Amino acid sequence: MNARMPALYIGHGAPPLLDDPVWSGQLAAWAEDLPRPTAILIVSAHWESAPVSLTASGAPLVYDFGGFAPKYYEMTYRTPDASALAARVAAMMPDGEPVHQHTSRGLDHGAWVPLKIMYPAGDVPVLQMSLPTQDPYRLLALGERLRPLRDEGVLIIGSGFLTHGLPFLRDFSLDATPPGWSREFDAWAADALARGDVDELAAYRTRAPGMPYAHPTVEHYTPLFITLGAASRADEPGEQLVDGFWLGLSKRSLQVA
Repeated sequence: MNARMPALYIGHGAPPLLDDPVWSGQLAAWAEDLPRPTAILIVSAHWESAPVSLTASGAPLVYDFGGFAPKYYEMTYRTPDASALAARVAAMMPDGEPVHQHTSRGLDHGAWVPLKIMYPAGDVPVLQMSLPTQDPYRLLALGERLRPLRDEGVLIIGSGFLTHGLPFLRDFSLDATPPGWSREFDAWAADALARGDVDELAAYRTRAPGMPYAHPTVEHYTPLFITLGAASRADEPGEQLVDGFWLGLSKRSLQVA
């Protein structure tokens, strides 16, 4: 009998996260405290595709970034076959929502960068699922459909960044002072998460301070709703286990029961 796994929403960072001892240390320690997963299902901000699409086991990593040191483009992250999980996920989707199984797409950096830190041995099967919509309530419903996987030992992760206003950053040092819009959005989200106020979180476009600067595009925020949907109760406050800022962006991350 597998223990029920929690579900996570994490900030994934760019590849230099791998060289940041502070944040990478937080992620590694977090993984050490989790039960051992049978597999990982991760939804990254960097794969928006409808219908729901799944990665191919053994496919090469996606190096979907530019301007970084050559070493990041040579990194690998080989994990065991996840085709059984892919078949399980496909079977959980309604008849009217087909699933596309890719034959050649591997994990993008929103998946492999944090997992390389959290599970460096690469000994857990990993399946990435696309983000098929930006509608919070549709994503909540999708997370709810995936919830039974947690009783099978599967760790469900929404991977994004709680603030992601890259066009509005001026200081790209890791310990940059966070801009006002990043601090304000982070404080608003922290409060709503602490209260389990899903409707407030879903109304971020009009209710959150710091918009649209915090999220000029929203794909780094919306994986949160996959996580909340997969929670035993979406309105039950989770644990905010990582906070603070990186490049001035909020790395606040959440674990739900």
